[in-house]
Amino acid sequence: VNTKELVGNKYGTASPVPFKIVDQDTNFKFTMNVKCFGEYSYRVCDPVLLYTNVMSNVTDEYKRDQLDGQLKSELLNALQPAFARLSAQRIEYDQVPAHTVELTEYLNEELSSKWRELRGIEIVSMGMNSIVANEEDEERLKQMQMAAVLGGGNMAMGYSVAAAGESMRDAALNEGGAMNAFMGMGAANMFGSQMVGTTAAAGAQAAAQPAADAWACSCGASNTGKFCSECGAAKPAPAGSWTCACGAVSAGKFCPECGAAKPVAACPKCGWQAEGAAPKFCPECGAPFGA
Repeated sequence: VNTKELVGNKYGTASPVPFKIVDQDTNFKFTMNVKCFGEYSYRVCDPVLLYTNVMSNVTDEYKRDQLDGQLKSELLNALQPAFARLSAQRIEYDQVPAHTVELTEYLNEELSSKWRELRGIEIVSMGMNSIVANEEDEERLKQMQMAAVLGGGNMAMGYSVAAAGESMRDAALNEGGAMNAFMGMGAANMFGSQMVGTTAAAGAQAAAQPAADAWACSCGASNTGKFCSECGAAKPAPAGSWTCACGAVSAGKFCPECGAAKPVAACPKCGWQAEGAAPKFCPECGAPFGA
């Protein structure tokens, strides 16, 4: 049994393999259909397993080309779950050739039950010459990225100005119907300006709106954490809040941590209950609290 590394095993996906990506600029998820081509090498790591489970009934000789077709088919089937593990690390599909070491490791793990444990074979290295995405998927991805970019008011306004410049140039080159071209361009620019204005106003409103958990410190700084980023002062407790025995601060009638009810101060004489801080004297009977 030849235990050396067997190189030059070509592979190629006849049908596209799904590869899920998360765009880093827009943070949306998208599934690309990709095809890849390259070579891989493998070696026999356990000759006894190979002989027992593959070659034991061979009387003459057993050559590698009798097994290569099966290995290639199983390798291509294991590409999809291996790609899924690369995708979970937010690796773009066009960056896969730079991560062949991880891909080799994932393929060995996916094929361990069929290759290593059954036949005593393991992948040594994985080379990828190219990975190509479906043209329709690439176009859809570009459109989504463009839509996300134009969601910002300033970027949309700049795009509208550039488009207007191109329209003016095209209208000037249109000798027969330049006037009609300028009229159409004017209507399109009016609609585009309204759309950009609405987008810019929405973006400005969202930027001007403070965060839901923002609070203003006495030093004038605006913060979202538990302590001021300028002077280090602690975030003030909300009005009407109370501290539970477990240490949690709550503004409701029950503790959000342990579920304990808010303690209520009662007049020792008439039983009147104070919702907030206990007064010095009962407003019903005038008796001092705590007397």
